[in-house]
Order: sequence, then C-alpha cells, then structure tokens
Amino acid sequence: MEARDHELKKELAATLQARGELGAEYESVLIESFLEKVEQRLDTTLDRRVRRQLAEQQMTATRGARPTEPGSFGERHGLGIVSLVLAVPLSAIGVANAGIEGLVVAWLGIVGVNAFQAARGGGLFRRREARTPSDWRD
Repeated sequence: MEARDHELKKELAATLQARGELGAEYESVLIESFLEKVEQRLDTTLDRRVRRQLAEQQMTATRGARPTEPGSFGERHGLGIVSLVLAVPLSAIGVANAGIEGLVVAWLGIVGVNAFQAARGGGLFRRREARTPSDWRD
C-alpha cells in the first residue's frame, strides 16, 4: 500500500507542478485529471476486493461449510468455563454456611444456569452479529 501512496503523492506533485507551469486557467482540467486517476485507483482496489470476497464465498459454498466465526470456541464454552472456575468458591461458601445442603444448592444453581443457557441455544453472545473486516483495509 505504501508504494501506491508514493505513486499517488508523485502524481499530486506532478499535477501541482503542471499547474504552476501552465497557470490558473488550466487548474480545473488538472484537478479533474488527478481526480480521475484517484478514481481509477479506487475502482481497481474495490474490484479486487469484491472479486476476493466473491471467491471466498464461492469456496465456502462449494465446501458446504459454514463460515468460521472468530472466537466461537469462547462463545460456546465461555459460560461452562466460568462456571467451573466459580464452582470452587461457591462450593466452599455453601459448605461453610449450610453444610452439605449448601453444597447441593450451589451445584444445583451452577447446573441450572448452564442447562438454561444450553437449552436457549448456545453462547452468551449469540445475538451479537459477527464482525466483518473493514472494507477500507486491504
């Protein structure tokens, strides 16, 4: 991308130099010419990105696989991992305050929360839409 930026800077410098040599009466023609070059470069970049996205979608459709979502493991198993981490202190608090009945209540709560979440359809972040890469990045 830096090479293209350098080329664009050279084009701008050439346009400004031509304006200085030709005078203000040719300014609009020079600006239009420069903007046309910028537009062509943007069109080329956009076409390349669209072709790449279409090719990726066609490959995904051909394979019959769903597109992978970044972080999907954490979203699917996050609550279970957090539950196991919190199970130790919750068990200790339950036993210290109510004996074996407290331990049973703590574990019933942990299992109940996880069962509800699993029955609801998966991860905590299921409703959030997957992020797509920026269209402006190359």
